[in-house]
Amino acid sequence: MRYTSLILLLFCAQINLAQEIINNPLLSEDPIQQQKWVDSVYNSMSVKERIGQLYMVQVMSKNSDKVNNTIVDLIKEEHIGGIIYSNGGPYRQARLNNNLQAASKIPLLVGMDAEWGLSMRLDSTYAFPWNMTLGAISDNALVEQTGRQIGEHCKRLGVHFNFAPVVDINTNPKNPIIGNRSFGEDRDNVTEKGLAFMKGMQSAGVLANAKHFPGHGDTEDDSHKTLPTVSFSKQRIDSIELYPYRQLIKEGLSSVMVAHLNIPSLESRRGFPSSLSKHIVTDILKGELGFNGLIFTDALTMKGAADYVEKGVDGITPKTLSKGGEIDLMAFLAGNDVMLMSEDPKKGIAKFVEAYNEGIITEERLSYSVKKVLMTKYKVGLHDYSPVGLYNLDKDLNRIKDDVLYENLMESAITVVKNSKSLLPLRDLQTKKIAYVELGDDSGSIFYNELKKYTKVHHIKADKLDGLISKLQNYNTVVVGFHKNNDNPWKGYKFSQQELAWLFEIARTNTVVLDVFARPYALNDLQSIENIESIVVSYQNSKIAQEKSAQLIFGAIGAKGNLPVSAGQFFPVGTGETYNSILSLSYGLPERVGMDSEKLNRIDSIANHAVNMRMTPGIQLLVARRGKVVYNKNFGYHTYAKKNKVKFEDVYDVASLTKILATLPVLMELEGQGSVSLDAKLGALLPEYKDSNKKNITLKKMLSHYAQLKPWIPFYYATLDSVTKKPDPKYYRRERSKDFNIEVTNTLFLRSDYQDSIQKIIKETDLLSRLRYRYSDLPYYILKNYLESFYDKSLHEITQDRYYKSLGANYTTYNPRKVFSLKNIVPTEVDDYYRYKKVHGYVHDMGAAMQGGIGGHAGIFSNANDVAKIMQMYLQKGFYGGNRYLKAETIDKFNTCYYCESDNRRGIGFDKPQLGDEGPTCGCLSMKSFGHSGFTGTYAWADPDEEIVYVFLANRTYPEAGKNLLLRENIRTEIQRLIYEAIIE
Repeated sequence: MRYTSLILLLFCAQINLAQEIINNPLLSEDPIQQQKWVDSVYNSMSVKERIGQLYMVQVMSKNSDKVNNTIVDLIKEEHIGGIIYSNGGPYRQARLNNNLQAASKIPLLVGMDAEWGLSMRLDSTYAFPWNMTLGAISDNALVEQTGRQIGEHCKRLGVHFNFAPVVDINTNPKNPIIGNRSFGEDRDNVTEKGLAFMKGMQSAGVLANAKHFPGHGDTEDDSHKTLPTVSFSKQRIDSIELYPYRQLIKEGLSSVMVAHLNIPSLESRRGFPSSLSKHIVTDILKGELGFNGLIFTDALTMKGAADYVEKGVDGITPKTLSKGGEIDLMAFLAGNDVMLMSEDPKKGIAKFVEAYNEGIITEERLSYSVKKVLMTKYKVGLHDYSPVGLYNLDKDLNRIKDDVLYENLMESAITVVKNSKSLLPLRDLQTKKIAYVELGDDSGSIFYNELKKYTKVHHIKADKLDGLISKLQNYNTVVVGFHKNNDNPWKGYKFSQQELAWLFEIARTNTVVLDVFARPYALNDLQSIENIESIVVSYQNSKIAQEKSAQLIFGAIGAKGNLPVSAGQFFPVGTGETYNSILSLSYGLPERVGMDSEKLNRIDSIANHAVNMRMTPGIQLLVARRGKVVYNKNFGYHTYAKKNKVKFEDVYDVASLTKILATLPVLMELEGQGSVSLDAKLGALLPEYKDSNKKNITLKKMLSHYAQLKPWIPFYYATLDSVTKKPDPKYYRRERSKDFNIEVTNTLFLRSDYQDSIQKIIKETDLLSRLRYRYSDLPYYILKNYLESFYDKSLHEITQDRYYKSLGANYTTYNPRKVFSLKNIVPTEVDDYYRYKKVHGYVHDMGAAMQGGIGGHAGIFSNANDVAKIMQMYLQKGFYGGNRYLKAETIDKFNTCYYCESDNRRGIGFDKPQLGDEGPTCGCLSMKSFGHSGFTGTYAWADPDEEIVYVFLANRTYPEAGKNLLLRENIRTEIQRLIYEAIIE
């Protein structure tokens, strides 16, 4: 019986211990050792030292050594238990932290307000999105990851407590201090987000703090400046404001911060701060909610507590509590464990000692809170303290993985709240004339530049409304960006009265997409949304928010977000229209698509080497994977004079890339429609070839460069004077006329009938003596003639109408001088053999020049971004931006090597990887890949297996073609090799 009782006693003890572990969030993984350490330290301290543990004082690393030395004195003389860091910088804080810890007998508990990251207080550190932005996200795993990564930053800097998450339910749009810091107005959403954030942060070893208890979400005053009143009933507070705390406490919340609020339904004393109320702190938080974690006051320097006035002994005369520690003592007696940022810690500690000696503070009460602080210190590892390391600190606090997460968060948060007639995502770009109008007090340049990656967009400005409306008459779609300062979540968010008037008038006369880069409450002031077709809430005006919002507008990413708060009379909480991506290129970080940024950036050294060694004056380089552009950089200048740096909007003569960017897609479309067959013979396609030596050549053989055609014919040479070697007046004039209408340059015009001569020469030229692979331009002269006859349009008109306009490839064109300024056109050569001038804005290839700049084999100018769109369309089996351009089976048919057994690697029109050791690629990619290169140094390649698009544009022919050093040094293929080495998954 005695043994049975003993076993039962032990069993009950184990149950009690297990229950304590469940209910006590401050217990470590080894509670027995933790308790031994706590008892040992507690027993070694004097009463004053114990009381000092209950104080956490403010420290700013931005302050002078003289100021911070006073903190050292407090630590040594008053035995302060913790510090809360405020403004400064990471390196300064790390050094200061190490010094302060060294000065303390017992390691200090370190806290920070890092609600959206360390940048809430420190420069040069990372800022994640505000909680309001996170509240728009459906996937709580992303919020948990945010908490974890913020926790990792805190831990790296020696911070043990992050005073986050804010679980205030922001039901009042006029709340001056919470607002963006809240996850929203919906109780369940706030709870889910707060719980996810807490779990993530605590999984990183940094303790969470839910605030501001019992709820600061529905106030119109700032407790930093006064004592706000919460007028809700006890039942309402219990069911709404306290709900998040209940759930987080169940899941292991480490600490709570008690706000300075006047809550008549919970505290009968008029104007009595909640932080000083025993009923609120002890009876409700500890008792009803069963919280056993650490309880912090909000900063005791805040006016909501510091200005508390108590009635005097006569019950009438006001008595302002002194800075001699009365407020601190009242907070402690109410049930708080840690006095945060006391107005005078020294006097407060003295007041505590006096109260202890007088029996006001019992030993039991003191040891209860002090031991909780010590338990916390053990839990965060202060029993085995080590200083903060300075090496790589800046890199550790600003990681690629943080940007990756931020991208993911913004993509998931941005919310479409209105989308009449499914205007978004913007499609059918050939029908759109788009203007961008910027409102607000912050820059929208990043947003505008991102919009321009998708199609032609003009930034329209005017000093007066009439002038703006007049200019907008030339457009059928207007994107209005409302950009507000993103420095912190308290910045203004409202439209000015003038902006509201302008927006109303713009919407009245135009199709409008309004994009709000501010908190959703900005929409509260809209009196009507009838004429605004689409409204997007992007929440913040950060770089990534602007980029992602532009991508969403054009359907490169889908719409996923839901409003976390009600926004005016039109948009209740939870509003959010969704749509999927329409498979346009998006832009982001390599790690989002399984590539390594650091490895990919090795490309820079090769590109710079090529420019520095004068292999080419400049380069545009782009890499995309899985539909996302992850590398898009420019190197060098237009020429070696180094006057114009290469920019995104600059266009290059892409030379033979024209074959796969212009002629080939048009032919593929006809083949897919059944209008032409790859087995069709030239004699059947073009009547003039019926009796020629080329009549039996099939399209398949011709485009596989397996048709005995000569590589090229120097047509221009026959038009030069035999003596001077300059353009013969028989064929050319310096000015345009009816008979000399083919513009070779602006001072050289070819005879109008000479294009017929070119076709005649091709038709009558001899074939090569034997059948073998021989690259030739001639098929594309022939096909240009065929396609223009078929459509009764120029190849320029065909490609614009059927491809470039709808693709948003507005930087892609023949004859760029007619479209772009010369400052945006990269020159190709100083010609001393035919045109005898700098070739600038005109096609470099002589044969294409003799066709008015429009060749089937050459003549296209483009930038890397546009070339990537077309290559991505191929990679996506003929689909791009919501449009089907080509059939999937057609792509496969043309991307097939039909004559590999004859040592011919080519597909139909496309180049393919080498069959042996040498060829057009690095030899490190799939045989399914395809692409082409151009004489001017250009290169474009797509790989279906790895879903990679690689574009390299250059003008290596400037100032003279000479030796192809890019080819000799394998610059393009070495870069390709680095691209593949950067793949990590």
